[in-house]
Amino acid sequence: MKATFQKYILNFKQASGTSRGVLRTKETFFIMLNNGEKTGIGECGLFYGLSADDRPDYEEKLQWLCDNIHLEKAHLLSELMEFPSIQFGLEQALLSINAEESFNLFPSKFTRGEEGIPINGLIWMGSESFMQQQIREKLKNGFTTIKMKIGAIDFETELKLLKSIRKEFNSKEIELRVDANGAFNPEIALEKIKRLSELEIHSIEQPIKQGQSDSMAKLCEQTPLPIALDEELIGVFDVTKKKELLQIIRPQYIILKPSLIGGFGGSKDWISISEEQNIGWWITSALESNIGLNAISQFTYNLAVNVPQGLGTGGLFTNNIASPLEVDKGKIKYNPNKNWVLNLK
Repeated sequence: MKATFQKYILNFKQASGTSRGVLRTKETFFIMLNNGEKTGIGECGLFYGLSADDRPDYEEKLQWLCDNIHLEKAHLLSELMEFPSIQFGLEQALLSINAEESFNLFPSKFTRGEEGIPINGLIWMGSESFMQQQIREKLKNGFTTIKMKIGAIDFETELKLLKSIRKEFNSKEIELRVDANGAFNPEIALEKIKRLSELEIHSIEQPIKQGQSDSMAKLCEQTPLPIALDEELIGVFDVTKKKELLQIIRPQYIILKPSLIGGFGGSKDWISISEEQNIGWWITSALESNIGLNAISQFTYNLAVNVPQGLGTGGLFTNNIASPLEVDKGKIKYNPNKNWVLNLK
């Protein structure tokens, strides 16, 4: 079997804001396997400035994988421990080359087009009018769960936007989630969370920056609003360390991004540990192309999830890979009547 990799630049339809900055492009990598008869493909969704494997030797490690693809899967995954997005790309590519259809990694009612997965509608940061426009579009498109990124513009303006939704829709009609991406100062985070809780918010993701376990643990203990860890999970590779992190912080939820935590294997580890500790979880994409999003969606469906997931990022790019994935009435679906068009130029 031969392996190669290719870089691909995804272009945003419009600049998308987070508390870490404005995104206009997203670089990703594809790993291709060929055994002479079939080709398998997987996406290594490197996220600059966020991924634990955002390292100068990233492409060197991809080449190492291609050179050593003959080794056993367990050995390769072990060697790639500190490169979670490459682990995930390898997992996908191996499933792909062994599947009857290259992109049908986990055959199910989802891939047959019989059922969809409920997802949240994502509201990116920007001007007040831009955020209002996004909110109106998501509600018009049938979303019942809205996730709003906060922390980059004035907090009072963000509260005003959330209040405008609550004036029109109560918490039974529209579930509101917020994601601070670590933007709050630990000293005033609780005060802001208390104000948000008055609006019947479902949860807040990563209110303060990762790496402040004591402060985060205190917040999770005192919060009137459920807290979900996100960035906090990145770079924690050892299973014992994962258990310790959740035991110390005791969050209400954790957010799983397979590209950032070691793919399917890493996600299963976190799910098992969180369920042992009665901590809730859901899965979110991390700006992958439709190749990675497809793998995450199929994996997620097979976990029998019953809360909205964060899988609505496929429509953000002008040059995404054409695929059967569709978003309709607040769900991501797989339309088997549509074809994949793999044009990586």
